[in-house]
Amino acid sequence: MLDIKYNHLEVEKDKYNTWKEKGYFEAGKNKGNDPYSIVIPPPNVTGKLHIGHAYNVSIQDAIIRYKRMQGFDTLWLPGMDHAAIATEAKVVKKLKDQGINKYEYGREKFLDACWDWTHEYGRHIRDQWAAMGVSVDYTRERFTLDEGLNKAVTKVFVDYYNKGLIYRGEKIINWDPAAKTALSNEEVIYSEEKSAFYHLKYMIEGTDEFLDVATTRPETLFGDTAVAVNKDDDRYKKYIGKNAILPIMNKPIPVIADEHADMEKGTGVVKITPAHDPNDFEVGNRHNLERICIMNDDATMNENVPKKYQGMTREDCREELLKDLKEEGLLLDIEPLVHEVGHSERTGVMVEPMVKKQWFVKMDGLANKLLEIQKDSDNKVNFVPERFENLLNSWMTDCHDWCISRQLWWGHRIPAWYKGEEIYVGMEAPEGEGWVQDEDVLDTWFSSALWPFSTLGWPDKTEDLERYYPNDCLVTAYDIIFFWVARMMFQSEELNGVRPFKDCIIHGLIRDKEGRKMSKSLGNGVDPFDMIDKYGVDALRYYLNTDVAFGTDLRFDETKLTSTWNYINKIWNASRFVLMNIEGLNEYDFSNLTEEDKWILTKYENIVKSSINHMDKYEFNLFGAETYSFIYDDFCSSYIEFSKFNSDSKTTKSVLCYILTGILKLLHPFMPFVTEEIYGMLPIKDSESIMISEYPKYEDKFIFEEELKNVDEKVEFISNFRNVKAENSISKDAKVLLNIKDEIIIKMLKLTDNIIDEELSINSYKVEVGKYKATIYFEKVETEEEKALKEKQIEDLKKSIERRKNLLSNENYVNKAPAHIVELDRQNLLKEENELKMLLEK
Repeated sequence: MLDIKYNHLEVEKDKYNTWKEKGYFEAGKNKGNDPYSIVIPPPNVTGKLHIGHAYNVSIQDAIIRYKRMQGFDTLWLPGMDHAAIATEAKVVKKLKDQGINKYEYGREKFLDACWDWTHEYGRHIRDQWAAMGVSVDYTRERFTLDEGLNKAVTKVFVDYYNKGLIYRGEKIINWDPAAKTALSNEEVIYSEEKSAFYHLKYMIEGTDEFLDVATTRPETLFGDTAVAVNKDDDRYKKYIGKNAILPIMNKPIPVIADEHADMEKGTGVVKITPAHDPNDFEVGNRHNLERICIMNDDATMNENVPKKYQGMTREDCREELLKDLKEEGLLLDIEPLVHEVGHSERTGVMVEPMVKKQWFVKMDGLANKLLEIQKDSDNKVNFVPERFENLLNSWMTDCHDWCISRQLWWGHRIPAWYKGEEIYVGMEAPEGEGWVQDEDVLDTWFSSALWPFSTLGWPDKTEDLERYYPNDCLVTAYDIIFFWVARMMFQSEELNGVRPFKDCIIHGLIRDKEGRKMSKSLGNGVDPFDMIDKYGVDALRYYLNTDVAFGTDLRFDETKLTSTWNYINKIWNASRFVLMNIEGLNEYDFSNLTEEDKWILTKYENIVKSSINHMDKYEFNLFGAETYSFIYDDFCSSYIEFSKFNSDSKTTKSVLCYILTGILKLLHPFMPFVTEEIYGMLPIKDSESIMISEYPKYEDKFIFEEELKNVDEKVEFISNFRNVKAENSISKDAKVLLNIKDEIIIKMLKLTDNIIDEELSINSYKVEVGKYKATIYFEKVETEEEKALKEKQIEDLKKSIERRKNLLSNENYVNKAPAHIVELDRQNLLKEENELKMLLEK
C-alpha cells in the first residue's frame, strides 16, 4: 500500500538503477517493430548541467518513453562533446593554479590532463542524467573524440579536401586573444557598449588641407594602408589619387575611390586597415593594398608600431595614442556613441579581426543544396514550430565560408602535413621524412555536425546505422540552429544524401520570472538539482514539459513547481483511495456499468484520443492542460466521489482500476518515478514495469454519448447548486424542490432530509442545468456585515428624504427652479420613500 504522505525523495530512490540494470533503456528489445531513434545533443564535458539541459533532456525522455510504450524499438543514444575551446580553457586554468604552464608541460601531457578532466566530469554528467531519470542507452554512449568519431571526422576532412570543399587560405578571421585561436562568426557574441567616433586629421600630402577621418578604433591606424572616399562624392573627388599623411607614422598612404565609403555615413572618409577589419580586408583585395598586422596573438601591439606603443594592450595604446594625437593637433573631435562590439562566446574577451592562414569549408554549394532540399516536403527536415525554418533559410542564404581551424591542442587534429611548400592531406601520416603535422585542431562544431550518423558507426555500414538512421527527431534550443542544426543538415545531405532527422523540435530558452536571461551577474540562475531536492524530479520534468508551447521562452516560476508538486500529491491521494477500494480485484468486469461509470469511461477514452494526438504533434502544453482537467476535475473531484455510493460493485472497482492505470500510463513519460511507484501497487497490470507497459489506446467500445451528456449536466448542476448556497450563505437545512430525484445528486448534495414536494412562499433561488432543475428555499439570515450595510442605507435615505422635503416645501425654489428639475425631485422623493419602507419591513 502507498504511504499516507507523498514523499518524492523516497519515491524517486533506487528506481533508476533498477530500470537500467533490467536493460529497459537498451535498443533492440523490440526488433520486430519499427525503430524510433533520437541522439542526445551532447553536453560539454566542462561542468554541471544547467536548467536548460534539464529542459532539453526532459523533452527527449518524454518522447522516447512515449514511443517505447507504443512498442517502437527505441534508441536514445547518449554522448558528450569534447568542447575544444571551453575544456582547454578549464584545463589551462587548472594547471596554471598548480603552477604549470601549458607550453612547458607539452602537448602529450596536456592532452592526458584533458582526458583526466573528461573522465571526471563525464561521471558527473552521468550522475546528473540519472537524477533527471533519462532513459538513454548507455551501451551505445559516444564521445566526440572517441576513436570511431575521430575516424569519421578525419574521413570527412580528407574527402572534402579532395573534392575542393575544404581549402587553406589567408583570410581575415575572428581572433580570440585570450584563447589564442580563431573563431567562426557564430562564436562571436555582440553586445552594446559605450564608445566614441574619434575624428582624426589626415593631412593631404604637400598641402594645408586635410581629411576628417572618423573611427571607433584609432589604435589600428598603425595598420592603415589607404584612405577611401566614394568616387561620386563631390567633396573629395579632387583628392583621389593623391596621398594622405598617416598620423604619428608620418608616412604617405593613397586616397582611393571605393564603394565601401558611404557618402551618407559619418564624414564620408574611411581609413582602410586591411589586416584588422573584414570590410577593409575586401577593399584591400580590390586595390591590392598591403596588409600590416599590428598586434601579437594576445592583442598587444607588436613590432609594426612605434616603439613606445609596443607591448601595450589595445586599450592602453588607444589612451596613449589619443594623448599624442591631441598634442600634435591631429585629434579634431570625440563624438560619443553606443555600438555593438563582438566578444568571444567562450572567453568573453573582445574579438580582434586578424589576417591568419586558416582552413575553411566552402559554403556556397552546401548551403544551396540544403535550401533546395528544404523545398521537398517528402525529404526536408520538419521544424516544430514551423517558423524556425525561416530562420534557418535566412542564415543559409547569407552565409560565409566556415573557418574550421582552431589554434588549440584539445580536439581533432587537422590531418594535414607540411614539408616546405608541399601539403599532404590523408587518413594517415605520409611516408618519408621531413613531414610535420598541422598543429591546429578542428572547430568542435565540425565533429558535432556528424553526430546523428557518426555515433551509429559511419563511415562503416553498421547494423545500427542501417536501422536507426536517419534519426526520427532532434530536440534543441533555437539559439544553436545555425551553430549545429544547419551543419548537421548539410553534412548529412552531402555525405549520405538524406536528412539527418525527420523532425527538429525547437524549444525556447529558460528565463527568470521577469523574462530576463539567467546570468551569474544577475544572480537569477536556477540549479535544477536544488529544485529536484525540494520538489522532486517528476514535478520539475512535468513543469518544464507542459508550461509553454515549444519555441516559446519559459519564464521559470517556482510557485508553479509548488503547484505541480500539489498536483502529484493529489494523484497520490486519489491512488491511495482507489488501491484501498479495489483490493482483491484480479480481473476486469464491465458487465454492470452505471451511468456514471459510462460517463468516466467516455471521458477517459476521449482524453486518450486527444493525448495521443497532442503527443504525436509535440503539443505537450495542450496535453498537460487537458489531462489535468480530466484527472483533477472529472476523475478525482467527481467520479471518485460517485464511486463511494457504489463501492461494493465489482464493475465500479474495475472502472476505478482501469482509469487509474490509464492515467498513470498517460503521465509516465513526464512523471516516470511516481507513476512507477503507484503502478507497482496495482492488482492488474500488463507488465512488471510501467516503463515497458503498453501506452493507452483509444477504445470506441467505451464511448457512451448519451450518458456523457447526462452526467456532464449532472456534474455542472451539482457545482452550480453548491455555488449558489455558498455565495448566499444558505443553511445546509434549506428545503429543496427537485424536478428529478436523482440518487447521485441527492447523495452528493446531502439532500436526503431536505427534499420537499410542494413550493413554499419564502425566499428562493433556482438552479437549472439541462434537464436538472432545483428550487432552494431559505429564510434569509443577515450577517453582521449585511446588517451594518442596511443600517447605513436607511440612514442615508432618511437624510436624503428630509433634504428633498425641505427643498420642495420652499416656495421660492419651487417657483423659480426649472419645472422639470422640480418634478424630478418629487419623483426621487417618492422613490426614496418606497425604498426606505422596503428596507424597514425586511
